[in-house]
Amino acid sequence: MGFLDKIMDIENIELYIIVVLFFFTIWFIRNTIKHYHGEKRKIKNLHRFAKEGEMEAQHDLAQRYHKGNFVKKNCERAAFWYQSAALKGDDEAKGHLQKFLQNHQKKKC
Repeated sequence: MGFLDKIMDIENIELYIIVVLFFFTIWFIRNTIKHYHGEKRKIKNLHRFAKEGEMEAQHDLAQRYHKGNFVKKNCERAAFWYQSAALKGDDEAKGHLQKFLQNHQKKKC
């Protein structure tokens, strides 16, 4: 008799399924919290590097504020960081800033 046959013969297979689901849920919650804290740490480091003048950090931070990715969506902060990156020579940030200014006249973000 194989392992699967023994499992199928068990009367309380529901109990085993519940135990497996319980451990999966605990694992999933733990990894979700770990990911969330990692993203928050990444945001904190992006702020630090952006304030120090790193163009890539400024651009990434601007995109996060523009989309609301792990930060509260804030068009003014997005524009500020796009402008900072554009002043450092980031052509993509210049394009985003130009679109932002055109949309801002229409009262959009």
